[in-house]
Amino acid sequence: MMSLSQLQLDEIREAKQFKKQTSRATVDALEEILFEPIKVLDHGFVRVIDYMGDDSAIVQAARVSYGKGTKKINEDKGLINYLMRHWHTTPFEMCEIKLHVKLPIFIARQWIRHRTANVNEYSARYSILDKEFYIPAPENLAMQSHTNRQGRGGVLEGEEAARVLEILKNDSEQSYKHYMEMLNLNEETNEVLDPSRAGLTRELARMNLPVNYYTQWYWKVDLNNLLHFLRLRADAHAQFEIREYANAIISILEKWLPLTFEAFKNYRLNSASISEQGMGVVKRMLAGEKVTQELSGMSKREWDELMMVLEK
Repeated sequence: MMSLSQLQLDEIREAKQFKKQTSRATVDALEEILFEPIKVLDHGFVRVIDYMGDDSAIVQAARVSYGKGTKKINEDKGLINYLMRHWHTTPFEMCEIKLHVKLPIFIARQWIRHRTANVNEYSARYSILDKEFYIPAPENLAMQSHTNRQGRGGVLEGEEAARVLEILKNDSEQSYKHYMEMLNLNEETNEVLDPSRAGLTRELARMNLPVNYYTQWYWKVDLNNLLHFLRLRADAHAQFEIREYANAIISILEKWLPLTFEAFKNYRLNSASISEQGMGVVKRMLAGEKVTQELSGMSKREWDELMMVLEK
């Protein structure tokens, strides 16, 4: 179940009824999903609150022109492809988007490392956190990888998987129970339990909650930095949970900036970077030489990464 508060639902309903006339660029496909939550994980979501610019804004900035002009769509597409291909980033900074994101705290701590956005997070110093915590689906209960310290290996199964799920659920439930007890509040109604005593301050009571509890924030970012975020977090090596959020944002990008999305997918998301040594190996292979890792001058890890690129 995706959780929106009644207040948020009322705000969405009111916002969708309120129409404004504007001379600025709008995108019909994005207007259709404005304010609507896109489900992510068990209780999370991403929704578009506001945006600025469209594909033509990127072209306009690159040409420093006064409007859409008389350029044809294929010329705009060619220019955007050129900008993306050659890493000319400043024209992409002309577009911005503001998202409302609900996500587990441990994912928020990864996300915030992208220090190129404006962020305003829900504050548990002033408000009481909802009883919503992330529990992975059984197919995502992965073991620690033996080859990658920050990666996943095979999936836990049977009794071991059931035991892990039980621990996660029980610990989360117990922590919230103690959180509300310290606040002197009823877990179901948020009413005061015992009027004769004061509860612990919210800013201290929150420290008892685990990082799988959900937080929310508004995240405003320009397109160039958004593409950098997506290139890293939609990658197959990124953690599954943050990758799910990146995929949701990619679905938004496709509606918002279709020409930019195609260029991004072609030149960044599904492309690969090869080192000078790697290019040397490729040239030798194309010349018919049988090259092994031992003869390549590359470390085993670099060699394995190159082979993964070539086998895609």
